[in-house]
Amino acid sequence: MRLTDYLDKGASLGPSAPCLTMGDSTLSYGQVQELSWQVARALDGSGVRPGDKVAILSANDPVAFSCVFGIARAGAVWCPVNPRSEAAENRDLLDLFDCACLIFQSAFEPLVTQILPDLPKLTTLVCLDRASGPAVSFATWLADVPAGPFSADPPDDTAMIVGTGGTTGRPKGVMLTGRNLETMSALTLMGYPFAGRPRYLALAPLTHAAGVLCFPILALGGEIVVMPKPDLTGYLVLIERHRITHTFLPPTLIYMLLGHENLGGADLSSLQCLWYGAAPMSAARLEEAIEKIGPVMAQLFGQSEAPMMISMMAPADHFRPDGSIARERLASAGRPAPLVTVAIMDDEGRLLPPGDRGEIVVRSSLVMAGYYKNPAATAEASQHGWHHTGDIGYLDADNFLFIVDRAKDMIITGGFNVYSAEIEQVLMQHPAVRDCAVIGLPDDKWGERVTAVLEIQPGQDAAPDALKAFVKGRLGSVKTPKQIEIWPDLPRSKLGKVLKGEIKAQLLPGSAGSAGSAAPAAPAAPAAP
Repeated sequence: MRLTDYLDKGASLGPSAPCLTMGDSTLSYGQVQELSWQVARALDGSGVRPGDKVAILSANDPVAFSCVFGIARAGAVWCPVNPRSEAAENRDLLDLFDCACLIFQSAFEPLVTQILPDLPKLTTLVCLDRASGPAVSFATWLADVPAGPFSADPPDDTAMIVGTGGTTGRPKGVMLTGRNLETMSALTLMGYPFAGRPRYLALAPLTHAAGVLCFPILALGGEIVVMPKPDLTGYLVLIERHRITHTFLPPTLIYMLLGHENLGGADLSSLQCLWYGAAPMSAARLEEAIEKIGPVMAQLFGQSEAPMMISMMAPADHFRPDGSIARERLASAGRPAPLVTVAIMDDEGRLLPPGDRGEIVVRSSLVMAGYYKNPAATAEASQHGWHHTGDIGYLDADNFLFIVDRAKDMIITGGFNVYSAEIEQVLMQHPAVRDCAVIGLPDDKWGERVTAVLEIQPGQDAAPDALKAFVKGRLGSVKTPKQIEIWPDLPRSKLGKVLKGEIKAQLLPGSAGSAGSAAPAAPAAPAAP
């Protein structure tokens, strides 16, 4: 299936049915179809050819999301851009992906203006809400374009390219095919409860998990209610108003929801499934969510390279046969999905028995086609005929997957992937920093908090707040350390390598070196990066 097939399938069930809603405005399935035809024709008229890359830089918005289907109809490849990333990171990704067209909201005009001189391959710019500098307005772009059916054949099955960092800080582009997303959608529909036409509330960014979860909803002719920005008060109101059946939240927002003053009085009886993922989740807070929100919590675990559904835990799996909460499972990532084979592998490529810890590896049509223009990274990720997730874990006797650590020092904070090497490179640019190490520590709110431990140059002084501001100005708030420790010396191996394991052990609650670190976190249930 192509991305347009999900929209067209939903339209076949009734073109006048609501498709995308935000505030008091609703686009029907037929209207979204017509808009996607126009966008496809406008792309073709702008010189965008099948296989070309088209990026969207926007907050949650129905028109912006409708453009995804126009890109697919033109045979082009959708490249979602994270609006929370800094200019340099987005510039690098747009350059890496060879993007020919950028569709953006005017709120991001300063960012676009900053990066445009370094992107000579970016020849078409369209601003969604007004004319903006070198960009044509969306209305003008479509003014004389007919809304009749249009379809161009893509050169291959690549549907989207997703940007992901690396331990070196260099970006990679994950090539996801129509087959990958079809497998993900099939697993969603077979593994979680769906009764009647779903109504899905998208609070989380459509550039992330909230976006790809729209495809199975569309295939059932469901309505997608879009929130332009996170607002938990409004979130509870919309669940009641639209009788929402499905939604997704990262753990950080679930924790905030559990403490919300309006939660107790909210009518959540329409919910069938509240997916959680994108970060480790506290098992204690998960149990609290089951009690306060209802028996609708549903875990998913995946990664950009194998989206969403490597393993799954449906609402019913959170309970024992007698109806009591299965506390022993809450720290797991569920069972491997039905169309996915999961194994645990040691460093030599040997598969390990249940209970043994090693790298989590995967075989499935869920797994990406590879990294864009990076055959070396693709080969590394697919050694021994398996996709290597970079996560360390084990399978128990009941085939539940437990994630115990992350290889390559990746940190998941607030639902976003953060790479320690990238932050270390920035910290080392500060004149007062002699050496540093960045790690993730357990955190009840963020899943993991970015923590930096520094050695300072002799005779220099560096205030933690000043160092945080230094990083924030270069990488943005998500990647800025929430905790900074200054030590006289970092622990090292005999070869001089900084021992991050020892640093983490000293900073974990209860250890001798943990003074000044945050309060201990509850046991975490890892979920989708």
